Amino acid sequence: MGINEYDSLSSGSIEILKKSDMVYIERFTGFLSNEFLEKVKSLVDGYGVSRQKNRIEVQLVKRWFVEDGRQILENSLKENVSILIYGDPLIATTYNDLLVRAKKHSIPYKVIHSSSGIPSLIGESGLHYYKFGRMVTIMSDPMSSITVYDTIYNNICLGLHTLILTEYNNDYENGGLSDYNPSPFFLSPNKVFDLLLERENELKLLNLSENSFVIVAHKIGTESSKVICGKIKSLMKINFEGGPNSIIIPGTLHFTEVDSIRNLTFTLDDPIDNSAKIDRLSNRMLDKYIPNAKKALSALSSFIQEKEIGIKTEYSVVLENAENYLYDAENFYKQGKMELAILSVGYAEGLIDSIRFQKGMDPW
Repeated sequence: MGINEYDSLSSGSIEILKKSDMVYIERFTGFLSNEFLEKVKSLVDGYGVSRQKNRIEVQLVKRWFVEDGRQILENSLKENVSILIYGDPLIATTYNDLLVRAKKHSIPYKVIHSSSGIPSLIGESGLHYYKFGRMVTIMSDPMSSITVYDTIYNNICLGLHTLILTEYNNDYENGGLSDYNPSPFFLSPNKVFDLLLERENELKLLNLSENSFVIVAHKIGTESSKVICGKIKSLMKINFEGGPNSIIIPGTLHFTEVDSIRNLTFTLDDPIDNSAKIDRLSNRMLDKYIPNAKKALSALSSFIQEKEIGIKTEYSVVLENAENYLYDAENFYKQGKMELAILSVGYAEGLIDSIRFQKGMDPW
């Protein structure tokens, strides 16, 4: 049913609801207000009577009920059953599984596609959709931030943006339409920032700080929809009440993305390229291995000169090749060709070690 509750329900969807024998509504995929639930109940009220039934049953269901699916499929064998879902129905894998099981039971089905919060908030952020890497969800449990941090790092290493979905919970006990939690839980952007900065303090790969540039998508699809951008320290001053909330950590920004951010969003600070500050593992390796290998090569040359036992000429080709590999490694590093740089250092170290193992000279 889209991302704007009753207003995003199509006329075709409304007709399907009116012709249903049973309507299930779930709101674990995304937030649906109690007002929307009452509107759906009023919408179908009386249609069951006109079709020789007492009424169309409307039932609010929990996650386990949909994931189990047996009651839904059993009812679908003999009645018209509809399930109302936030966003687009096939974004959540739960419903792919349900369709597969329906197909295996020869139960006919129809999917009504609609807007989804994910492409909608990406579009409103001003960023290019095809420049996003792997998406991830963060929970209030601090352990979940480890996977999130790793995902951001891997995406930014490729210059890609990261979309972080935040925890949302609107649980209830019984499943009747009136049994709801009046205060659903939305993980706040400020808590997300705290968790990520804690991980940065431990791992120190992203160089994430209060000066990092972040985008917050708040209540996308509602009348209170906002996309706010800025440094973390600026965003931390804002009280994001309710949700849903999503966080975008941009990677390399194209100039058209920067222009879109400045003009289409509420911008607290000028956009910053987060990828410029990242501490790549390959950089760490090369910053350590190239100087160490050069030092070892110099020491090895001194050992050989001291021996003066005819092995200087014997190993001159090996030493020269090791020196050339280190020269290549430095050039590849400057060109940003990290894999070739690391391979070149490895070859140089191999040649140095070949002499060390044969002659017992340890330059390391």
